[in-house]
Amino acid sequence: MNILLLGAPGAGKGTQAKRLQDRYQIVQLSTGDMLRAAVAAGTELGRRAKAIMDAGQLVPDDLVIRMISERIDQPDCAKGFILDGFPRTTAQAEALDAMLAEKGLKLDAVVEIAVDEDVLVERITGRFSCATCGAGYHDTFHRPKREGVCDRCGGTRFVRRDDDNEETVRKRIEAYRAQTAPILPYYQAQGVLQRVDGMADIDSVTAQLYEVLED
Repeated sequence: MNILLLGAPGAGKGTQAKRLQDRYQIVQLSTGDMLRAAVAAGTELGRRAKAIMDAGQLVPDDLVIRMISERIDQPDCAKGFILDGFPRTTAQAEALDAMLAEKGLKLDAVVEIAVDEDVLVERITGRFSCATCGAGYHDTFHRPKREGVCDRCGGTRFVRRDDDNEETVRKRIEAYRAQTAPILPYYQAQGVLQRVDGMADIDSVTAQLYEVLED
């Protein structure tokens, strides 16, 4: 089963991808993680990507497609994969389809996790994590059991990402709508696009995803 998860920043794609990975024994593929791994490993693709990123430029689509192509050829992707973070544009979606077709593969489902913009802002700006072990928390939805003490490691220092502020978050959502949202009609025309209600609680969103994928 090959799945693409779509949704604005804070929609819960990462959380749900982990649950889908565990249930279906398929691999979550994050292009950001793949880029970092390729750079760290010093592969030919990694060296090219590093030079481009060091110059402050975006890694071109053809390089990202090659990287995804090599990754899904690995044995752990035999049962399928979950893409998160790519494609972001119609051109990337077309290139991804072409690459998969060459391998006799396709996307079995494209699922958008739909969430209201104001809710996304609340979700993202409320996030914080333990500075020691990285355990994640939220001002509203998931506070430590003991105030000021990490549930996992007992640490007492917490941090927030600099870009998890309202102004930056709204800009990221605006960028998503301008750049990525236009690919929704592309997949709708193929008959593979499904939507789930990301406003529901985490378990309900998971249940919706299972229903969509197993229907």
